Amino acid sequence: MEIVTYVLEGALEHKDSIGTGSVIKPGDVQRMSAGTGIRHSEFNASKTEPVHFLQIWIMPEKRGLPPGYEQKTIPAEQRRGELRLIGSRDGRDSTVTIHQDVAIYAATLGPADSASHNLGDKRAAWVQIASGQATINGIEVSAGDGIAIVGEPAIHISRASAGTELLLFEMAA
Repeated sequence: MEIVTYVLEGALEHKDSIGTGSVIKPGDVQRMSAGTGIRHSEFNASKTEPVHFLQIWIMPEKRGLPPGYEQKTIPAEQRRGELRLIGSRDGRDSTVTIHQDVAIYAATLGPADSASHNLGDKRAAWVQIASGQATINGIEVSAGDGIAIVGEPAIHISRASAGTELLLFEMAA
């Protein structure tokens, strides 16, 4: 599995059997490839503050990959008001490398913001609303909602509430 972790608030501590350890904070994205085998643990880095995070498991494009780990920080100002690439197959634009034909974008939007993303031929998307509310291609969604976009040329996000945070996954249809 390709395991992508994205922290919304608080801090998540990570340790694994290949000797990697880190604290993942808001704005960080971590990719761990389970590959041929890895043991890992994650836990709240604080004894008093809560942690809220999303963890996405993606099937890799081939079996037998070695275990691996990568973590990048995407500053809040780069996600504010726009979709910012945070994970990709080729690691472009200082993103984590995901061993699958997928691109992951993150955005924090407010009432004055809108964002669009064009989908190529035979591409689909999943948008996960982590916090807040927004309208996606005319459908109102709230925190915890996910919406699949298939057969549409583009994704249009508008009418967000203050502090709306979302992840957009683009993949083969």
